[in-house]
Amino acid sequence: MKKVMLSLFIAFGFSACSLSNDDKMNIDCGTYSDVSFTGYPLFCNYSMVTNPTNAVALIATSQENMDKYFKKHTNTCPNSSDPAIDFTKNYLIGVFSGIKSSSGYTIKITNIVENKCQMIVNFYEKSPLPGETTSPTSTYPSDFVLIPKTSKPIIFIKATENPDNIIIGTYKAQCTGADCQNFFQINDFNILKFQNVVSGGYDFSQYRYTATTKRGDYASLLSSVPSEILNNQGQTKTYGTPDSAGQGGVYFELHKGLKVTRIYIDNNDTDDQGSEIKLFKKLIKDKITSLK
Repeated sequence: MKKVMLSLFIAFGFSACSLSNDDKMNIDCGTYSDVSFTGYPLFCNYSMVTNPTNAVALIATSQENMDKYFKKHTNTCPNSSDPAIDFTKNYLIGVFSGIKSSSGYTIKITNIVENKCQMIVNFYEKSPLPGETTSPTSTYPSDFVLIPKTSKPIIFIKATENPDNIIIGTYKAQCTGADCQNFFQINDFNILKFQNVVSGGYDFSQYRYTATTKRGDYASLLSSVPSEILNNQGQTKTYGTPDSAGQGGVYFELHKGLKVTRIYIDNNDTDDQGSEIKLFKKLIKDKITSLK
């Protein structure tokens, strides 16, 4: 993979450092290991004081940093609480694409690794797809995550990734506890576990998530989706009457290219569920059990 630094690095309490192949630096940094991180829906409660017009990376190490570069506003995400940061344990890092001429652009942190010498943040960028409807309004794509507090230099590397993904979930409104709402995103590079999902509030951009680096699960799960569901391309379909009597339901969402397909399946085996749908429902439940 080509190692590409963002064109500008903003570090609060850090200094930037590029990867080096200098043989004079005879330091054994050890092997890389995955770093756990938490997705942070900053837009729900904050906005930038000044949107960056160039590609930049940012590290905030204190509330003072947050107050200097972000302004707080009323929570705009109805199902998200105020995401306070404990800077004694975590830092906020963000990546920005800079100004874009329209909607349809995305930037996303995919995985983070570290060794004894440094931490590396990998991210990708998406441009509007052919045929995608966009708005000719300037946008400033960004993504934010929380990482464990560190004193290591942090390197940002641009990678190439497939943005297609699947979201699976089990839900039950009339219950309390951790098992009521279980939702995960599975993509080509990691698995996201969404936190505190509200029943019926399935705009997943508003939730924090924890990320696990794992490849191969997306392709495997996609190959198991019945053709009956795939044929719904970009549509929403419901089997039975999920959660109408507190019995709960199973959720499936496929983002593939420009199309978003959403499927709701009754936990009870209803007449409109053929054998393939019943088997797929069980597959989703078993997958979620393995990810908890």
